[in-house]
Amino acid sequence: MDTNKLRQKILDLAIHGKLVPQDPNDEPASVLLERIKAEKERLIKEGKIKRSKKSAKTSDTPHYEQVPFEVPSNWAWTTLGEISNYGDSNNVSVTDIADDEWILELEDLEKDTASIIQILSKKERNIKGVRHKFKKGDVLYSKLRTYLNKVLVAPQTGYCTTEIIPFNSYCGISTHYLCHVLRSAYFLDYTQQCGYGVKMPRLSTNDACKGMIPLPPFAEQHRIVAEIERWFSLINIIENNKEDLQTAIKQAKNKILDFAIRGKLVSQDPNDEPAVELLKRINPEFTPCDNGHYPQLPIGWAVVPMQMLCSLVDGEKVDGKEMPNLDVKYLRGGREFKILKSGKYVAANSLLILVDGENSGEVFRTPIEGYQGSTFKQLHINENMCANYLLYVINLHRKALRENKVGSAIPHLDKKLFKTIEVPVPPYNEQVRIVAAINAALNRFDAIMENL
Repeated sequence: MDTNKLRQKILDLAIHGKLVPQDPNDEPASVLLERIKAEKERLIKEGKIKRSKKSAKTSDTPHYEQVPFEVPSNWAWTTLGEISNYGDSNNVSVTDIADDEWILELEDLEKDTASIIQILSKKERNIKGVRHKFKKGDVLYSKLRTYLNKVLVAPQTGYCTTEIIPFNSYCGISTHYLCHVLRSAYFLDYTQQCGYGVKMPRLSTNDACKGMIPLPPFAEQHRIVAEIERWFSLINIIENNKEDLQTAIKQAKNKILDFAIRGKLVSQDPNDEPAVELLKRINPEFTPCDNGHYPQLPIGWAVVPMQMLCSLVDGEKVDGKEMPNLDVKYLRGGREFKILKSGKYVAANSLLILVDGENSGEVFRTPIEGYQGSTFKQLHINENMCANYLLYVINLHRKALRENKVGSAIPHLDKKLFKTIEVPVPPYNEQVRIVAAINAALNRFDAIMENL
């Protein structure tokens, strides 16, 4: 379930007047607009605000030849500039802000939801220049990269980056309602059409003020906000349950791997050749020993160190031949790769294990031939083993390998730890059955994850 799309559907219904029923007893929005005009004229006469160059000097309700969509008869179309003080920001020098005041930056807001990730005071930030002052209840609108949808109603007073425009409404129009309109797909589409700048697109004050707002009667605004919040609360519950299910699935996947290497995932076949025979082909001098951490393994299994079953090597150095550089970025799905004239050769369908960096122990299969990336070793698995079985064993130990890296400047895989990992080895045919069972289970879990 795409919960962001569900939220947008709720907002779309709301701004079209289809989320809550209309009440014929509500005062029409046109009367509210008349009061706003009168209020603005009073404030202009008192010198508290300036008259817009394009503002009407009469009390006639503006007529729009084209409106974005039809709204209920007791609604009205207006603009953000007509019903709010958007752009009339109070600039304050950072030097005049107290150390314990809240400073809001764009990175403090989560995209799409505009949830506040962190609240930091001035003394907790290294900042200069000026900030916009805002009050509790103001709409905080990010004019930078509006598609990130960072719009919210301020929960308390503070100061924000000048990329965020604080504003309030006239005559008590619900700032929460305005916030929802600005977060709707309708208004986002408008800002994408008139934003300027390529890498860091912004919405100009003039274009923001010209943005058209579907305005319900005052009482309906509050009914709409309450209904949106009710629906959004339900969606939040769905998302939390979704996260819980994702965690449970991840744990279940690990449990399946754990069952697999303990002989509890598939049944044993007494006709299978014992693992000891397989291991003797790998090393003729092999002698079975105690099972260590796996004392209850099925008959026919054995436990050996990882180094007996595979090795970490570098490819043969090749000079003068142009080939792709098979680095982490490319192997994780990148479409482009660099061409090198020399490097350590690796064939197509080879295994590379990451030995440097945060995700040491991650294994990739090369789709093409090329030169192995500098952060890799080639993983050679003995041909007597089912390679995919051993890869699942390695995957089960990934967490330990990540947490026990060595080196300070560039943490890397503890090869000694890797080599001494105890591997429970089933008979070869059982390895194949185990891999098939694991794949079937993981595919079912992945299907569930895709449909969340």
